[in-house]
Amino acid sequence: MKYAYYPGCSLERNAGAYHDSAMAVAGPLGIEFESIEDWNCCGASEYVALELLPAYSLIARNLAIAERQPGPAHKLVAPCSMCFLNLSKVDHHMASVPAVADNVNRALAAGGLRYDPGSVQVRHLLHVITEDVGLEAVRARVQRPLYGLRVAPYYGCLIVRPAYGEARDDPEYPTSMDELVRALGATVVDYPMKAQCCGGHMTQISEPVALEMIRRLLKNAADYSADAIVTLCPMCQLNLDAYQDAVNKHFGTDFRIPVLYFTQVMGLAFGHDAKTVGIGKEFVSANAALAKIGVEPPEAPAKERASKDALPMPGRPKEN
Repeated sequence: MKYAYYPGCSLERNAGAYHDSAMAVAGPLGIEFESIEDWNCCGASEYVALELLPAYSLIARNLAIAERQPGPAHKLVAPCSMCFLNLSKVDHHMASVPAVADNVNRALAAGGLRYDPGSVQVRHLLHVITEDVGLEAVRARVQRPLYGLRVAPYYGCLIVRPAYGEARDDPEYPTSMDELVRALGATVVDYPMKAQCCGGHMTQISEPVALEMIRRLLKNAADYSADAIVTLCPMCQLNLDAYQDAVNKHFGTDFRIPVLYFTQVMGLAFGHDAKTVGIGKEFVSANAALAKIGVEPPEAPAKERASKDALPMPGRPKEN
């Protein structure tokens, strides 16, 4: 199975473990990725909030490149939930509103590009694995079942709503990642907050609001004795992992819940070691969770991991 691949900015920096683990599980599942050439940032949420035409044009540029690239260009995989949403949204609006398509293509023409709406099918990595590959094929690749590991699957708010095209999951209580984690042998805990927002960039806007949103998600997982939270979004992983210490200081709590990508736990179940799937780069150690499934922790914390002091924590003045 061959797909064009759009990594997005996060997977080349703070979410590098997501990329590494995705590549580690793709091979055994028969998935081949080909990165689209000269891709650019999707603009995340900020650009779309400022001005739609340049934002849509920025996003559509990636679709136009994928459309004309030789190979598996008409199936484009985006592991990042924000990238998946933006690419899907622009394709949908260009297809349904001719004026949007005309204006965007007029902007793209300056760079010698044009995009025919609907010609590229945008897929999230989770959907490729659960739908195209299938759970039976995943079970067949499990070498180290994750027996005894209690997992809270966290989807976040972007992948389940709004649905452009056919809805794949219940927007309030999705289950596709739950079933995938069960196929790996882990125990899925009830997690009612699984589709609630982590706050996104609220950490840089309002400290009390951001920390309360993150606290609720951590508490819900702790209430069900989860050994780990597993997610599919770089922004969600960053907020729940990197700001966990700030939540503890603000509320006097003591959460110590590792936050991993679903591809990382897949990689462990497929027999990869922790370092290969990027474990050890997170802020909250996953060593206790690894011990429950008999996996050796990384030899030492990754030296390339950014210092916590370099992270723009809520309330911390930003350097000019």
